[in-house]
Amino acid sequence: MFEILEGVTAAQAAARPLKSAHTIWELVLHVAAWDGAVLRRLNGVAVTLSDAENFPPVTDASETAWRKALAEVRRVHQELVEAVSVLPDSRLDEKVPGKEGVHYTFYYMLHGVTQHELYHAGQIALLKKM
Repeated sequence: MFEILEGVTAAQAAARPLKSAHTIWELVLHVAAWDGAVLRRLNGVAVTLSDAENFPPVTDASETAWRKALAEVRRVHQELVEAVSVLPDSRLDEKVPGKEGVHYTFYYMLHGVTQHELYHAGQIALLKKM
């Protein structure tokens, strides 16, 4: 996803070429929120995101704020990568805290967060072209 974001300006990130779609910036904040949620779940915390946490509003569309958003999504993603790199295989079959589904294991969640990022990376690539 980070390669797709290279060269994107704050104006491009805040643009809404499709009225009913999220902006690049909103998607970046959304991905950071979910990477953070998965990281907290790996640490044993039951996490449910509110609507405002799920898609945090962009309140400052400056270049400085955009660079801060990019740094945050990179930081949270790197923390998640590091946590997964040391996760023992024995934990993959454990249930995710707060998830009562029969198959909602860490294995399932980690596949889901990977698919989630790829899905939104595709959206970002399309929005960038617009």
